[in-house]
Amino acid sequence: MRFAPKLALYALILAWPFGLTHAQDLAPRAYVIAPIHSNAVTLTYSFTDGGIFLNGAVPSTNTNGRIYTSVLTYFHTLNIFGRSANVTASIPYGVGNFHGTVMSSETSVHRSGMIGVGIRFSVNLLGGPAMNLEHFHKWHQKTILGLSLRVIPPNGQYDPTKLINMGVNRWAFKPELGYSRRWRNWLLDGYAGIWLFTRNLDYFSRNRFFAGTNTQSQGPIESFEGHLSYDFKPRLWASLDSDLWIGGQTSLNGVENTKTLQENSRIGTTLSLPVPKSKHQSLKFSYSRGAYVRFGGDFQVTSIAWQYSWLGRPN
Repeated sequence: MRFAPKLALYALILAWPFGLTHAQDLAPRAYVIAPIHSNAVTLTYSFTDGGIFLNGAVPSTNTNGRIYTSVLTYFHTLNIFGRSANVTASIPYGVGNFHGTVMSSETSVHRSGMIGVGIRFSVNLLGGPAMNLEHFHKWHQKTILGLSLRVIPPNGQYDPTKLINMGVNRWAFKPELGYSRRWRNWLLDGYAGIWLFTRNLDYFSRNRFFAGTNTQSQGPIESFEGHLSYDFKPRLWASLDSDLWIGGQTSLNGVENTKTLQENSRIGTTLSLPVPKSKHQSLKFSYSRGAYVRFGGDFQVTSIAWQYSWLGRPN
């Protein structure tokens, strides 16, 4: 089928769907424990900007995207059979603007809406017992091993008649094993996980280009993440961050597109600062950029987060 230039740009942008941004997360100290019944609410604003590499999947030039994302997150710790555990729920909202040149025609696309609520459950398997505040102050971390599961249901903004959507109309699951080791003020974190996706059974369907229903599927994405951070004083720390993800080939109606294989990595840094004269508030600043990108977004990501934390059972 021959596409008009604007439709060709839509197809090329969809080669990097919003769902793939989950593989790019850089989250230092994700397995460091807190006292039981700890709570935190975080507001994060991120600015993402850069080019999109399509690896020859579609002839294009000057393809780029700019995304503004706001995320509301709630975090709560609990005791699971004597081990420290936590649950995190995130509600993201995004605004995206994309631009590119296809077949000598310049085209822009704008989308806004919910990206998809995410839920993460984590439990420490070694070195992280569940503790109240009194015992936690006497405890000193050495080696921690943890296991987590992140779930993103198909609840983002999605219109099957359009190629560009904030949501991707499928379930995503990420089981992950986390390692954390402390040497006085130094902390080393490493995670290994895999993204698994269900099929999108209603992909770009019932419109003037496709009268029927299409099915899109995506292969697993293996992800690896590492962080080295240093504590200057309580709640004041900085880290160097990096990750690598491999996989994610997409298929349409059972036909695989091998050019969509991802072998990408990012590097970045994070700084956490306590808010002066407040025991409950902190600020976090982070920046990351692509170190190597074979297919997908070669983005620079800048974010700022405000967090309010407290200890006690929620009412």
